[in-house]
Amino acid sequence: MDFRFGPEDDAFRDEARAWLDAHLVGEYAAAARDGRPGSEHERTPTRRSWERELGAAGWIGLGWDRRHGDYGNRTATLTQQVVWAEEYARSAAPGRVGHIGEKLLAPTLIAHGDDGQRNRFLPAIARGEELWCQGYSEPDAGSDLAALRTAAVRDLADGTYRVTGQKIWTSLAHDAHWCFVLARTEPGSQRHHGLSFLLVPMDQPGRIEVRPIRQMSGTAEFNEVFFDGAVARTEHLVGGPGNGWRVAMGLLATERGVSTLVQQIGFAEELAQIVQLALKTGATKDPVLRDRLVRQWAELRTMRWNALRTLGSGADPGAPSVAKLLWGGWHQRLGELAMQVRGAAAALGPTDWSADRPYELDALQRLFLFSRADTIYGGSDQIQRNIIAERVLGLPKEAR
Repeated sequence: MDFRFGPEDDAFRDEARAWLDAHLVGEYAAAARDGRPGSEHERTPTRRSWERELGAAGWIGLGWDRRHGDYGNRTATLTQQVVWAEEYARSAAPGRVGHIGEKLLAPTLIAHGDDGQRNRFLPAIARGEELWCQGYSEPDAGSDLAALRTAAVRDLADGTYRVTGQKIWTSLAHDAHWCFVLARTEPGSQRHHGLSFLLVPMDQPGRIEVRPIRQMSGTAEFNEVFFDGAVARTEHLVGGPGNGWRVAMGLLATERGVSTLVQQIGFAEELAQIVQLALKTGATKDPVLRDRLVRQWAELRTMRWNALRTLGSGADPGAPSVAKLLWGGWHQRLGELAMQVRGAAAALGPTDWSADRPYELDALQRLFLFSRADTIYGGSDQIQRNIIAERVLGLPKEAR
């Protein structure tokens, strides 16, 4: 595959770099690198303002298919989308708060929604004004998503659905304006059948309760969400009644596959930080640690080229699962390597304990603790291997 940048890409890079340099000033410059995975609690008001700044300049939604309309986003080729991701990472811009809407919901609405849904929601996402969360996992339906029990009952009197149930591990639900919810709309249905994909407003006091889940890293970007007759309008059901599983799987393919390229740029930054620390502390004198550092670098390069190949090769039912297996294990090993490079000091907490900041870890400690979940969230490693075995290799399905 030929994946070289041309003159138009170079011009696009110059434009992106100039815009970022001009706008990453003041409070935005002070928030540099804040809000990355595991640190989503940092400078949320500033990052929400930054989201609107990006939207006003058309930088949100570069990869959206515009055959259905213009939603206020710039057009960009595949290579230009990669250029923007590289420049965004280079600039150390704040972590995004709108990525769930931009990278997950928007492509889903473009593929499965109708014109009314696209025209209502995509412009608001592109402006950076409305934030989203994902209502999939439940206490008894995590990796086995088809076992979910959240129900949505059609109210014929007012043309709405009433959603009742519990979702868990809902990232950024405490900041979101909307949640896309997978719920059972056909009573008595089982497994993948009878599910629907609903867009639910979060501002429903008494009908929706959000409870943060404190993690071992000390942060609480995950939440439990309780729905007690929450209202979703009929026209906000995506893909038609009972077709929720197909819509949901299309969204997960986006989460596990294409979007990982941007993620890998952040991985490279974390690896560089660990290499610099190893050089500073003399850890590179240990041949085992030195070999692990080189191996992490080589594996990251392999993942990058695999992601680029996937972007340019069209539909591949196993590509998203392969990508998830690769980056989940790689990032988890990187967190372990960071602690090995730090040595005994990795077990020490901060020296500036206070009542306001009783459990504030440094970046590498958070990396280690947060990455323990990398092989679970977004679909566990076991589930990804089953998908590859059954849907790609044609092996017999796992006994249930």
